[in-house]
Amino acid sequence: MIDKQMQSNYIRVVGIINSNLEFSHEVFGEKFYEFYLEVPRLSETKDLLPVIISERIINDIDMDIGNNIVIDGQFRSYNRYEDTSNKLLLRVFVRDINVPSEEELEELQRHPNEAFLNGYLCKETKYRTTPFGREITDMLIAVNRSYNKSDYIPCIAWGRNARYCEKLEVGDHVKIWGRIQSRKYQKRNRNDQYETKTAYEVSITKLEHIKTDNNRKKDDNEFLEL
Repeated sequence: MIDKQMQSNYIRVVGIINSNLEFSHEVFGEKFYEFYLEVPRLSETKDLLPVIISERIINDIDMDIGNNIVIDGQFRSYNRYEDTSNKLLLRVFVRDINVPSEEELEELQRHPNEAFLNGYLCKETKYRTTPFGREITDMLIAVNRSYNKSDYIPCIAWGRNARYCEKLEVGDHVKIWGRIQSRKYQKRNRNDQYETKTAYEVSITKLEHIKTDNNRKKDDNEFLEL
């Protein structure tokens, strides 16, 4: 089922249904629903990821809270107009879903969260260090979709990958492997009060810089892995 779109934007997540289905929107008579999926990390913490799914894909899948499922799909971005401004929403878009057997689940849980993106840097990178001295570079990657659309995916690089990514330029072509993570942060609102928000991004484990597609010197591509 790996079509052309999935070759540029592919994710697989294995987790537990965390919420009931809620109606999202309808396109040409096709209804879409949203729910949250709880995906374990190797560190024994969990990511809570928002998922969007078509009614046509659910079929006979038991979508009760607490059930284990496997999702193959894409990490997509959507614009929603809120409070006089556009807000970028990120969702796991389901292309296929199934319920694993106990034997399959044990094997799948070794790699419960995998993401691959093939796109272009569309915003200047932002390098920073945490209070504990960890090096981080934030990036925004544009991945082409059908009908002249693109998905804009926040990505985060660590350590030596962060130092390398800091030097990337807008328009650079990159391939990224990693996992989707959810992260809580505090944001100050108009009333000078702080609200807890959740950010979703791809945490990079491997990165390939396609230099031959950047109108730069045509030397070899660079491949980095944590």
